[in-house]
Amino acid sequence: MFLQKLVNGILFIYFLFMTIATPLFHGQSCLPTNFFPKFLVDIKSHYVEEHSDYLVGEQPDFFVGLIWVNLLVQWPLCIANLYAIITNKSWFKKTCLIYGVFTASGLVAILSELIRSPKAPLDLVYLYARLMGFALFAILNGLVPLYSDSSVNVTRPPVARKKRA
Repeated sequence: MFLQKLVNGILFIYFLFMTIATPLFHGQSCLPTNFFPKFLVDIKSHYVEEHSDYLVGEQPDFFVGLIWVNLLVQWPLCIANLYAIITNKSWFKKTCLIYGVFTASGLVAILSELIRSPKAPLDLVYLYARLMGFALFAILNGLVPLYSDSSVNVTRPPVARKKRA
């Protein structure tokens, strides 16, 4: 039980960060930059320069498509997962599994591009690999069954026998 609360706490912090950062950071890749305050645009520009993230800077078509998926599918799942953690909903593990698989699928494409590209520094690969770690963590959380404190005894009803005459 303690371990599950620790896992939920770690995932809560991750989902809270992604809920805030996704529309503010990734939204700039899909919407005109004049929709965002100057300091957010500056933060994104600083990130691109600091980490040499050519995907965010150059925005190839496949990456923009993944950003749209991120905004339309993964971001609502982050919000749902936050709600599920706060209210202790039984469906949290299912949405966590969905989020993890969805995120890992997109990150496989990004990481394969970064690993094969001579433009990508190793630090950038490690940055995206950490996100893959959280995706795998969410998948594992969704796959591990939820145990309660009480032991579960499953009993079968007795087999009905025909009476002899």
